[in-house]
Amino acid sequence: MNVSSYRLPDDVFSALAAGGGGVRAVRHLAVAQYSKHVLLLRGVVDAAETLGHPQAAHARRAYDLLATIQERAPGDVDAVIRHPAVGAWAWRTLRALHGEAAIAGAEPGRFAALAAAAAIRSRTPCTLDVPVTHGAISFPSLGMATLPGRDSPAVLQCAADGAAVFTTGGRVDVPRDPSESGPGWRPLPRIVAEASEMTIRLLIDDLDPFRMPASANTAPRLTAEDIDWWRESLSEAWTLLVRYHPVAAEEIAATIRVLTPLTSPPNSQVGASSRETFGTVALSGPPDARSIALTLCHEVQHAKLGAVIDIVALTRPDDGRRWYAPWRDDRRPIGGLLQGSYAFLGVSSFWHRQRWHEDGAAALTAHSEFFRWRAAAQLAVASLLSGGQLTPTGEQFVAGMARTLRGWEGEPVPPEARMIAQQDAEQHLASWRLRNGDSATPSEREHGG
Repeated sequence: MNVSSYRLPDDVFSALAAGGGGVRAVRHLAVAQYSKHVLLLRGVVDAAETLGHPQAAHARRAYDLLATIQERAPGDVDAVIRHPAVGAWAWRTLRALHGEAAIAGAEPGRFAALAAAAAIRSRTPCTLDVPVTHGAISFPSLGMATLPGRDSPAVLQCAADGAAVFTTGGRVDVPRDPSESGPGWRPLPRIVAEASEMTIRLLIDDLDPFRMPASANTAPRLTAEDIDWWRESLSEAWTLLVRYHPVAAEEIAATIRVLTPLTSPPNSQVGASSRETFGTVALSGPPDARSIALTLCHEVQHAKLGAVIDIVALTRPDDGRRWYAPWRDDRRPIGGLLQGSYAFLGVSSFWHRQRWHEDGAAALTAHSEFFRWRAAAQLAVASLLSGGQLTPTGEQFVAGMARTLRGWEGEPVPPEARMIAQQDAEQHLASWRLRNGDSATPSEREHGG
């Protein structure tokens, strides 16, 4: 598994800075993320050996097996390496090897589960010791085997005609088609949604312990009824996106490969993404298809920007200053303000188009949402450009965002919608000042009202 450096072409960088980029830009980012995962995997093995970790030899054997499988079945290995939770596991394990607190499974021995997943996919004959955590083995990109005997040692035996996991308490057979269920075997459910010859394919990952490790509200395992609900809801949202937001739909389909369900807060809906898990979007059960579509447009922006930041530095080291963000109740560091600005550029783009496809009260709300979040993103972008915390490349990137937002300044918005948006913005700023005190930075005084 070779590691290579990566640089974004200038035109791709400019397209991303403008808030879009399309499929071509996303594919460039995905290549860079693959290289990142390979680098992290190699880093886990090398660090374990250098530090004399007791699982170092086990991790090396798994790494060598993965490399051997890659020679004969590169697509199967790539599918495992690209799985978002693999990057999160490798990153968390590497940090744990260097002394940071670890979550369960963030250890070099889990490398065997990656090699095992590739072996199962490619039907490569092998025998491999695989660690068990809480009575189960999660095979990235495939599913989970729930084993008798709790955390007793397990052995994967893989052959051309199938695979099985053995423990002292029994065995679990992996179905010949791992996407099918079986005794002790739970696959990752799949969603395929189609509209106007555009297709999105997602795995629902409600199993892998590293599916969204920074989130405290990942949902428990889904029931069959839950899975059917997500399939229906995603299909409705996909139809809306393809019909009214085709460019965003293309980016989402090319970026997001995994859905991780979250528990729903009372009377609300939440979404999340993480630089650790490029390609995953985490969602709670939203009230309607439009909410799903909006959240996907929001989160794909976070995914794109996180991948850009992995390639090039856009901000200088944090100097301790904190900033007003019109969508948050707390003060934000420069990196958080940049992330939020880019996400709400995407939100503004969604409402920029969606407002013309609503009627009555919904149309008024959509116009108001466009006006408010366009102005909010523009406010934050002004703080970014005046704050002195962007690198030269970051200044170029944010200037591209500013140009897109300026292009929407003259868009017609009904006076009532404009008034509602301005009142909401003023109330948010007043509430923020009560919460955070009146010690705004000069930039906040200039741009925060």
